[in-house]
Amino acid sequence: MKLLPSGICFYLSVAVCWFTSRVDGSWWYMGTLGSQVMCDNIPGLVNKQRQLCRQHPNIMQAIGAGIKDWIGECQHQFQNHRWNCNTIPRDHNVFGRLLLRSSREAAFVYAISSAGMVHTLTRACSQGELQSCSCDPAKKGSSRDAKGAFDWGGCSDHVEHAMRFSQAFVDAKERKERDARALMNLHNNRAGRKAVKRFMSLECKCHGVSGSCSVRTCWLALADFRQTGDHLRRRYNGAVQVAMNQYGTGFTAAQRLFKRPGKNDLVYFEDSPDYCIQDPESGSAGTGGRVCDRTSRGVDSCEVMCCGRGYDTSRVSRTTKCECKFHWCCAVHCRDCHQEVDVHTCKAQT
Repeated sequence: MKLLPSGICFYLSVAVCWFTSRVDGSWWYMGTLGSQVMCDNIPGLVNKQRQLCRQHPNIMQAIGAGIKDWIGECQHQFQNHRWNCNTIPRDHNVFGRLLLRSSREAAFVYAISSAGMVHTLTRACSQGELQSCSCDPAKKGSSRDAKGAFDWGGCSDHVEHAMRFSQAFVDAKERKERDARALMNLHNNRAGRKAVKRFMSLECKCHGVSGSCSVRTCWLALADFRQTGDHLRRRYNGAVQVAMNQYGTGFTAAQRLFKRPGKNDLVYFEDSPDYCIQDPESGSAGTGGRVCDRTSRGVDSCEVMCCGRGYDTSRVSRTTKCECKFHWCCAVHCRDCHQEVDVHTCKAQT
């Protein structure tokens, strides 16, 4: 992978040049290949990643199929914002030049992609889709929680296995580079993995006379990925702008008043563009043509979304299900209702 100088960043005690990695390709591109994931067709993989890809074709297919889920979650989290996690068709990097800038958006993409891989692989293991893993073999015998003793049973999701594979595969590219941007990516990758594990929950089934729950059988289960997405979105809101320390081994807060980043925080180096106008150099798609809410006072308002350029209004017809009634047994019958609504879209830049 080649490197491009991205400017001189601020250090607290010394001035050091750092470089951001050119994003020529990514494992994210597997999502466009569908079930026919071929290791040699994925641009940008380092030797370690290509080796793991060849050794575990079934895992690669599961990852490729799961990429659309975390991209969809990213787009859900930012659907009403100027940057809406938009992807670029047929781009080997999926997100284009957006990731050349070490911004908080790049931090979020790395974190949620890492989390998405862990979630996908954990689910695939538990559902018996992969030969290399199944339920968590460590969850055997008895244990205790706040409610008392219980027996391990059922199928506990084997999140540790998924985290180990994800770390080996995703982090391989960054560990080869070891520059400032690579350290940023490694940090955010780890925060994403930890976010999935954070929402593992203990689910139990009671056994006993008349539901007395004298004996409980429990297992650890993944939460819905939406919880991970919500958590990482909060981390995005509180992401910490950092600079490299004087030894080049870690981070320190970019400004004295900022908190020192923790392991669960997202970190970034550079300020984000405003995403108002289309700018191929920064990866901004602009907000021209985006739908906005004329009555809102939030980030989805026409004033904010359109960046003061104004908006166009068009009248469209929408069909929705209405007057739904339940009929015994067991169907719900609805009418198709037609409604004329105003749709507001941001004016393009002039």
